[in-house]
Amino acid sequence: MLNTPAGPSLLGFDVFFVGTVWIAVATLALMAAIYAAITVRDPMAKRVKALNERREQLKSGIVTSSSKKRASLIRKNETTDRMRSTLQSLRVLQDSQLKTAQQRLAQAGIRKKEWAVAVIFARMIAPIVLGAVVAATVYWSNFFPEWGSFKRFMAFAAAVGIGYKGPDIFISNLVNKRTDAVRKGLPDALDLLVICAEAGLTVDAAFNRVARELGRAYPELGDEFALTAIELSFLHERRSAFENLAYRVNLEAVKGVVTTMIQTERYGTPLASALRVLSAEFRNDRMMRAEEKAARLPAIMTIPLIMFILPVLFIVILGPAACSISDAFAAKPGQ
Repeated sequence: MLNTPAGPSLLGFDVFFVGTVWIAVATLALMAAIYAAITVRDPMAKRVKALNERREQLKSGIVTSSSKKRASLIRKNETTDRMRSTLQSLRVLQDSQLKTAQQRLAQAGIRKKEWAVAVIFARMIAPIVLGAVVAATVYWSNFFPEWGSFKRFMAFAAAVGIGYKGPDIFISNLVNKRTDAVRKGLPDALDLLVICAEAGLTVDAAFNRVARELGRAYPELGDEFALTAIELSFLHERRSAFENLAYRVNLEAVKGVVTTMIQTERYGTPLASALRVLSAEFRNDRMMRAEEKAARLPAIMTIPLIMFILPVLFIVILGPAACSISDAFAAKPGQ
């Protein structure tokens, strides 16, 4: 039987095999990039659809009607109803917990309140599922025989902890990203509100105009302003529309703007001057945050510099000299 010659290897790995894997990965990445470039979707379509749904809800009187009428108008989700009934049967669904989950979803940009039940249900089921999978893998099938009892217990505890905190961490990540996006565009939005107020536009028309102007640059902020403009047009109390804006955005600056708007509506104080002061404060705050990040950059870059950049630099500089010295010492015995 003929033995086929082995291919070249690098650090114990077949070079041809590794190259084939990398070519396959690059091909898949290229295909994904081409598909993403061909199937470009309008980023405004989803936001417009959500705003139209909210407008239709307000037209139907969902906000101001009774609870029975509201329940009959809202489209029910069978899966959510089953989750709710299961949680209520286990006596683990509390109203305060449900309201907190609904607010966090609203701050993350998720408008459907019934998903709060799914979040609470996932928080209860995920630890059981992940814990059972890890326990079956570690204890029953003995997939890691070299692990001791402490490592196995730590793996089981980590799976349970991740399952319990996973939904909250995911939603918190969405909330933080959306809050940062709103914070970046808030000074520019206030400047446009000042211009609209000085031009004689009403508050709802000013919010609608700012939402159209900033919808492309800051889609999250444009979404919130457009929704506020819709609620200003349909709600009986304009104060409720401003309070809903503060409810949906987890940002102290937005709460300050809402307070200013409510005081302007109540006492008739000049809106343009108050918004101009707030805009200057928020812009200074944004500049201070940028300076703070720039000041932290040298300390953050120290560890990557020591671990990744300096070793490569030493290899490039001292590598040829080390090879020459090694060749010189290796050539002496032969002579």
